[in-house]
Amino acid sequence: MTAVYPILATVAAYLLGSLSFAVIVTRVMGLNDPRTYGSKNPGATNVLRSGNKAAAIVTLLLDAMKGWLPVALVMWFGEPYGLNDGTVAMVGLAAFLGHLWPVFFRFEGGKGVATALGVLLGISVWLGLATAATWLIIAFFFRYSSLASLAAAAFAPVYYLLVDGVVWYAEGTIAAAIVVMALLLAWRHKENIQRLIEGKESRLGSKKAKAGAEATSAKPPK
Repeated sequence: MTAVYPILATVAAYLLGSLSFAVIVTRVMGLNDPRTYGSKNPGATNVLRSGNKAAAIVTLLLDAMKGWLPVALVMWFGEPYGLNDGTVAMVGLAAFLGHLWPVFFRFEGGKGVATALGVLLGISVWLGLATAATWLIIAFFFRYSSLASLAAAAFAPVYYLLVDGVVWYAEGTIAAAIVVMALLLAWRHKENIQRLIEGKESRLGSKKAKAGAEATSAKPPK
């Protein structure tokens, strides 16, 4: 029976990750669907383009929570059920994949930055804080959210090795999961990368008024 628990935990993590809080929060708050304006990405950054900072913050926190919660639960309570570091890797990756391809929203999800951060915080607070600090530093100096996300994703596996080290196979699976998340996050940002190369990527805070006006005038899908 204990062999079933890792599978159940992984499925539960994917289902939790499939909750697209950008869409849920905007619906609850009576705002327009973030998939209809801006980058059309259901994430906190695009919700911010609506001009509603509260909605963006709530979305960010909930997206991070759905990555953090399954990892933290396995790490805190999983040992009696045979859930080890290998399961930590699986549930973290499953929650991240749920955000990218949510079963509840026609498999059309976001880019996974906040959820990935939540997973990292669940694995190690220091790992999550170091990754978040990297994002903040790059965003502050260059004003590109996408570039900050790519840099943070690239450094996350390095930080994990520095913080925890890979001394046996189970911890290696966590490192592998972090690498996979980083690669998928980079892939989801492929259009942003192209715009960065062409010098067409929007900076943080730019076109906010225009995007907010578009969000206000747009009608939510029925």
